[in-house]
Amino acid sequence: MRTLVISLDQFEAMRLCDAEALDQEEAGRRMGISRGTIQRLLYSGRKVIIEAMLHNDAIVINLKESEERNAGLHTHQRKCRT
Repeated sequence: MRTLVISLDQFEAMRLCDAEALDQEEAGRRMGISRGTIQRLLYSGRKVIIEAMLHNDAIVINLKESEERNAGLHTHQRKCRT
């Protein structure tokens, strides 16, 4: 069995869009990133989850050192490039 990693950003995008049923625009506003970035995070995070389910692998949410203290979620307040 392998261990696959999901970043905190991927997890939070999926939580906001899938569990909280927010649209990508609102999820992006809450995370401080663009809708396009949300879309990429959803695609890559869901891909990891499907891969893990298909192969009975473990999933780990990766907290970087800078993220550990902000694990209250939607903490990534980055400026969007326009």
